[in-house]
Amino acid sequence: MKVVVAGSSGLVGTALVGDLRSAGHEVVRLVRRRPGAVDERNWDPPAGRIDDAALEGADAVVNLCGAGIASRRWSHARKQMLLNSRVEPTEVLAAAVAERGIPVLVNASAVGYYGDTGDRETDESGPSGRGFLAALCRDWEAATRRATEAGARVVRMRAGHVLSRRGGLLGTLRPLFSIMLGARLGDGRQYMPWLHLADHVAAIRFALETDGLSGAVNSCTPDPVPNSEFTRELGRALGRPAPWFVPRLALRVAVGEGAEEILFSQRTVPAALTSHGFTFRYPKLDDALAAALQR
Repeated sequence: MKVVVAGSSGLVGTALVGDLRSAGHEVVRLVRRRPGAVDERNWDPPAGRIDDAALEGADAVVNLCGAGIASRRWSHARKQMLLNSRVEPTEVLAAAVAERGIPVLVNASAVGYYGDTGDRETDESGPSGRGFLAALCRDWEAATRRATEAGARVVRMRAGHVLSRRGGLLGTLRPLFSIMLGARLGDGRQYMPWLHLADHVAAIRFALETDGLSGAVNSCTPDPVPNSEFTRELGRALGRPAPWFVPRLALRVAVGEGAEEILFSQRTVPAALTSHGFTFRYPKLDDALAAALQR
């Protein structure tokens, strides 16, 4: 299978490219700079342009584009950047898939789609919620419309927190825990959907290779945990107790309007993956953290 990957330089993209190649797939990486390797092809999303050679003979496209959600405070300009960095590339890729008759598009999304679901277990049939992230995910997913209308099999991967020592959630938390500043957020009751990086990559490849899988797919383990439990397990894995907590008011001061959404509870489960036979390598949090922190 020839797979074209956009967003290949990030945490997930880097791991996915290696995994696809190890499985025998041909990979072409879309880059916005001048190509510097034989597998790279240029594209310019604002201009709606993709190197013709990139898509020639492609069997699937994977879109992982998007600026980091939690890397900065949510100013108006930052929120617009978060939206543009997702919707614009997705529209360009969906149009290319439609025009060239490429059979499969796997597009990144997030469990933020559901908003705050409290302690209610939520699968892919759950409605979209309120808040900026839910609206962002709705627009992001809607941008795949042209590919869907053209008859492509479109998979919208709604990812939870991806665990890896190389970045993501653990990249932010690990330094804090190392200096004894690890803490639960608010009352710690809010559920956190999570999965190991290896499982997220495997789920994306599973989506590429499984003909019957389409539509929304939650990429998270069947065992979401409350923030208090996640904090306790991470402290144990790092050998750093975390008895503290960050009050809601302090979060507002630190991260602005995004504080409320940080405290959203999302007890999401991967019904689509499990019903199609996907098996998680790290279904339990303690095992996933131990593996993630080793590499």
